[in-house]
Amino acid sequence: MSSNITLIGNLVDDPELRFTPSGVAMAKIRMAVNRRWRGQDGEWQENTSFFTGTIWREQAEQAAESLQKGARVIVTGRLEQRSWETEQGEKRSVVEVQVDEIGPSLRWATATVNKTQRQDNWSEGNRSAEAASAPSARDDYGPDEAPF
Repeated sequence: MSSNITLIGNLVDDPELRFTPSGVAMAKIRMAVNRRWRGQDGEWQENTSFFTGTIWREQAEQAAESLQKGARVIVTGRLEQRSWETEQGEKRSVVEVQVDEIGPSLRWATATVNKTQRQDNWSEGNRSAEAASAPSARDDYGPDEAPF
């Protein structure tokens, strides 16, 4: 299952920053997305859905540093289903958001943007002026990393 989505909601916890055994940063987020509408009787109705998401690499570190509980955020990503079996043999599954982009919503807030320095894994001898500015694909993923 893979679907592109955009969610706008509020973080219910601070982003939880962790590192894989190979040193790759990942942050877990939980967010509440509210839907509000006026029913046929004219009264306001409200429904809240909760989503869990995962952010990887430098963006995970930046999200953990920049965002906190209660922040209104805009998230784009993909829905992915993960399944497992418990020790008692019960099958479980969950749908989570693999976050491609996350940022603060400016509808009711302001933000200050600070551009970060890009970290490359290339040695200085392999860089050219042209190659340093062009994005490049990675193929050196560790066993705990997903190639996004």
